Amino acid sequence: MEVTVLQILLWILVVACFALSFVGLIFPVVPGVPFLWAAALIYHLGIGDGQLGWFFWAVLVVASIFIFVSDIIANKLFLEKADSSEWSGRVGPLAIIVGAFVFPPFGLIFVPFAAVFITEMLHQKTYQEAFRLAGITVVSFLTSTLAKAIVQVGIIILFVISVVFF
Repeated sequence: MEVTVLQILLWILVVACFALSFVGLIFPVVPGVPFLWAAALIYHLGIGDGQLGWFFWAVLVVASIFIFVSDIIANKLFLEKADSSEWSGRVGPLAIIVGAFVFPPFGLIFVPFAAVFITEMLHQKTYQEAFRLAGITVVSFLTSTLAKAIVQVGIIILFVISVVFF
């Protein structure tokens, strides 16, 4: 089978989309999941001639939902369990977005930590309690980021298996 220039360009797009999905782990304003979908759709419609089966698409849907839910709920659940103020649940995610642009990737840790720490101090928490809650914010972000990265790698592995073996 002869490989065309168009197929090579489409493969480059597929790989670029997969790579860009990981940029969303460091820059939360970059949507990682749509890039995963774009890569799969480019392959499915442009190269694979409809080769990706229902199992791949079902896993992609479930994984996409998991990624969105972990993004939205993880920080809130961690902070609620730790008895933080309601404002920390709002400030934390915003500080993560701001932190993505302030000395990345370190801003993703320091900016949310400082923001939640200050928020909790303003809500009359002790220094130790504010410090603990700020640390929980960072841990929850890192935990959800790790979970997203694992799921994204799993999707890419499933994609490669589907392309090579099916």
